[in-house]
Amino acid sequence: MELADVRRVFARQMLSIADATEDQRLEDAFASVPREKFLGQGPWHILSHWSLNTFVDRDPPLIYQDVVVAIDEERGVNNGSPSLHARWMHLVAPKEGDTVAHIGAGNGYYSAILSELVGPDGHVIAVEYDEKSAQRAKVNLADRKNVSVVHGNGFDWPKDKTDIVYVNFASPRPAAAWIEKLRKGGRLAFPLGVPPPSRRSGGMNVNAVSFLVTRLNGDYAAAPIAPVSFVFAEGLDPESKDKELKALHKSLRNGGWDDVKSLIWREPVDDARCWYAGPDWALSFDEISG
Repeated sequence: MELADVRRVFARQMLSIADATEDQRLEDAFASVPREKFLGQGPWHILSHWSLNTFVDRDPPLIYQDVVVAIDEERGVNNGSPSLHARWMHLVAPKEGDTVAHIGAGNGYYSAILSELVGPDGHVIAVEYDEKSAQRAKVNLADRKNVSVVHGNGFDWPKDKTDIVYVNFASPRPAAAWIEKLRKGGRLAFPLGVPPPSRRSGGMNVNAVSFLVTRLNGDYAAAPIAPVSFVFAEGLDPESKDKELKALHKSLRNGGWDDVKSLIWREPVDDARCWYAGPDWALSFDEISG
């Protein structure tokens, strides 16, 4: 098989796992982006539920399956599960001409897929905290005129109104920019979570729950996506982090996140109606009225 055919089969498989088989634009985007371009020269460290120690030479067909590949083992960062991202991208549904802030862009692979979805009239802002990864992303995405790579703290982005905020690290709270810079109808996908229980490369331990938040006028609908495993945020304010993590640990341990219906932002809340309440925000069981 030609590598293009391998990518097409891969795309169809990932969309099938993600329950998104009818999303032709998403299939085409996954099929068009060469994953191997974003993984370095190898040998590649492929991570799965069965093994954390599979090293393979640079053989592109081997990474067109639902596995994650280490890109920075010291930081515990990997290329991410393709089926997970297929599910998320199907849910946030980028359209031609949209602006997407990709927070925690790594080496840029999923930024490239997002750029395919928004098209030449759209824009992807790929924000990466780690300087080396940001530089690699700039090289990897240099041929994509609708992508801007930013080396910066993801909690400070986006700076302007945005259609989609797509966050790829676990955080104990959403950043103000992720919420307040969403346009009406804008969508935020992010993992709410705590540090993983170990720093094994790949972090196969579930340490977060992912949520989809949609801005409706001044209110925010919210829906759970799934439990996930993500590297934990860098660049958090250390003064507030410990208290938030303790409360969030308790909520994650108690469960009930699957009944969340809305996100309350900087308004009074009834703790009894919330799955989790942070200092100035909450995830509530109440639906948005009207």
